[in-house]
Amino acid sequence: MNIKKRYMIASVFLTILIVFIWANPFKKEIWDTNAKLLEDKILTMEIPDEPVNLTEFTPFEWDKVYSFPAYYTKEDVYETVGYKWDRIKETVNEGMNQIVFMKEGEVVCYIYGYPSNNKFGISFNHGEYSYGDTVLYAKDNEVFTVVKKEDVTYLNFEGEE
Repeated sequence: MNIKKRYMIASVFLTILIVFIWANPFKKEIWDTNAKLLEDKILTMEIPDEPVNLTEFTPFEWDKVYSFPAYYTKEDVYETVGYKWDRIKETVNEGMNQIVFMKEGEVVCYIYGYPSNNKFGISFNHGEYSYGDTVLYAKDNEVFTVVKKEDVTYLNFEGEE
């Protein structure tokens, strides 16, 4: 094999290696990592007798959390949070969670799906016909009750009476 061919093969290999390292398809995004940490924390916690602050069981820092009702579009979510990311999905049915935790304008945790599939759910009580989002702030120390039904743990926002 002549020098030119070796150089070209080495260049192609090096380019592929650099792209692979830069793109890192195995790297987990922060919102995926934190979603797994939150899931682990909720699924292993003892059920408290009294309401607890949401920040007590989020193993990451956040300053704002949004909950979106069923059928909220991706575009509406992006517009509401002011940030686009690639793995967002649209809820296709009532009872699904679509929750976005933010820290300083960036998504730090994204929860999506049916509580029965995730083994946990977070309810912000949108009401039966609510079409708007709910936003809570960490600084407000909002409390949630924790209830376990069958094998699913639910965190239910107490809200104002």
